[in-house]
Amino acid sequence: MTLPAGLQRAVTAARALNRPRAEGRVRAIRGIAIHVTGLAAAIGDTCTIGADGGKLALPAEVVGFDREDAVVMALGDAHRVAPWDRVQNEHRPLAVPVGAGLLGRVVDALGRPLDGGPPIEGALRPLTGDAPSPLQRTPIDRPIDTGVAAIDGMLTIGKGQRIGIFAGSGVGKSTLMGQIARSKAGQVNVIALIGERGREVGEFVTDALGAEGLRKSVVIACTSDAAPMLRLKAPMVAVTIAEAFRAQGADVLFMMDSVTRYAMAVREVGLAAGEPPTLRGYPPSLFTSLPRLVERLGSDGNGTITGLFTVLVDGDDMNEPVADALRGYLDGHIVLSRRIAERGRFPSIDVLGSISRLMPKVTTPDHQRRARRLRELLAHYEENRDLVAVGAYRKGADPLLDQAIAKIGAIEGLLFHGSESRGAADTQKLLQQIAGS
Repeated sequence: MTLPAGLQRAVTAARALNRPRAEGRVRAIRGIAIHVTGLAAAIGDTCTIGADGGKLALPAEVVGFDREDAVVMALGDAHRVAPWDRVQNEHRPLAVPVGAGLLGRVVDALGRPLDGGPPIEGALRPLTGDAPSPLQRTPIDRPIDTGVAAIDGMLTIGKGQRIGIFAGSGVGKSTLMGQIARSKAGQVNVIALIGERGREVGEFVTDALGAEGLRKSVVIACTSDAAPMLRLKAPMVAVTIAEAFRAQGADVLFMMDSVTRYAMAVREVGLAAGEPPTLRGYPPSLFTSLPRLVERLGSDGNGTITGLFTVLVDGDDMNEPVADALRGYLDGHIVLSRRIAERGRFPSIDVLGSISRLMPKVTTPDHQRRARRLRELLAHYEENRDLVAVGAYRKGADPLLDQAIAKIGAIEGLLFHGSESRGAADTQKLLQQIAGS
């Protein structure tokens, strides 16, 4: 039905009056929080701040409200923002390019190239994805081959599983990640490096990952000097990219280093937005954002996303808030031991302190029996290591310890093979030789 011209003009004018105001002005700046007056917005809206007298278009996002003000935070360096700068609301969530054009590329927290290559071409996908429905998820019943014998033999991971790597500083975490990324664990790797030193990003890409691993990988790098909002958004960008590959039927290996740096960014943003501090100053939003991040991984009926999350534990404290909370959301944890690393054993995985909750579902009964036998021998040897080291043990006093002493060299040869990749078939063969059929 066509309205008369006069009535049509009246309807158009009424709609214009009721349309939300898409522009506001910076009223106050408190730390990293920018208060904008007169801006109609919703949580998660992307905005553009006309900084430096309108010469600089600075992206930002609405994170909260303070009475009539919208609280926004810059997705970048906000040092040129001044009172009464214009803020334009785009009324859309943040989106990044996705697709095969990202393979072999290193990008920043907004999907922009960091490797000097051409701009990324691909369809834009918003970061506000949802986790797959519990009823859409297919059972996890297929193992992945990480090339790490301690994992494939003793802590087997299934496709679509989420597992944590808990480590202090300097115990081989980045080397282990690079080793897994070069393996056959995933058809596509999506690697998020959050809060790392700039030097370490380059070293990881060239040394740990290498040309072989980079060809099938997308690296999202957000260094420690980046704005808190960028460090907060970078994992979501990585998950969004991984979801796009999964939707195409790919088996994706998602790696995030580290959750601890992400948690620090959530703390900075949350406190600036007015949230109350809880354990160690972390805001309540951290303990809702972590499960949302983790649950977006897994299977959606098309492909899978297997997740590896590293946690940098302060002072090797495995019970600090981030590590303790994350263990409850994941399907297992791998602990890297400083004690083992100090003995020159790499990868420094503490098999006895680690667990894969889905190993019984992705391995055969024979494999499980051999792994239990190896754990028994290793545990008994570790309990008596000091006694054996000082020569106080007399052979024959403990038959199980005699077996453990006789096989400890072979056990350590299986578990600690450095950065050299070891296939799952070779791991199974060595496991059978040590534990018996």
